[in-house]
Amino acid sequence: MRTKVPAKPDNLHRALNVEPDRLDDVLCWRDTRYVGKQLTFSYDRKRIMLEEIDVTRGLVGKYVDTYAFVDGRFEVRSKGRSLPYKIFDMDQRVTHAAITDNKRLGAVLEHIKEMQDAAPPKPKVRTNSEKMGYKPNGRRQGRPSGTRNKKIAHAAE
Repeated sequence: MRTKVPAKPDNLHRALNVEPDRLDDVLCWRDTRYVGKQLTFSYDRKRIMLEEIDVTRGLVGKYVDTYAFVDGRFEVRSKGRSLPYKIFDMDQRVTHAAITDNKRLGAVLEHIKEMQDAAPPKPKVRTNSEKMGYKPNGRRQGRPSGTRNKKIAHAAE
């Protein structure tokens, strides 16, 4: 491996001016989401429901910040303040373990599981290109098929 001698031998690294506990806020996936009338918004195929408190009531029709941390934590904030929320997973299914864990709801959960198992599979979601009738032709984008090879073949003759 080749190395290169630096132009200046001095250490020109700058000190990190962020407190260590704020470093998580810097190294995470941040996004903004619009809060609907029922204090809900979608994130990663899940419905996030803000708990109704004084602060959240004023957020209808406004944007909140979402923070997805590397360690799997998730936070919803408004003006830097963390907000309480619940997650509703739109893809959740009733499992056999849930039926056996909930003795009182066992019969109801068993019925729901039977309905879910009997339901037809969800239809494949079509992209906008597929809806418009686009069919891939196997060629790469930006290059007409075979014109370069035809020019080379003609030049060789």
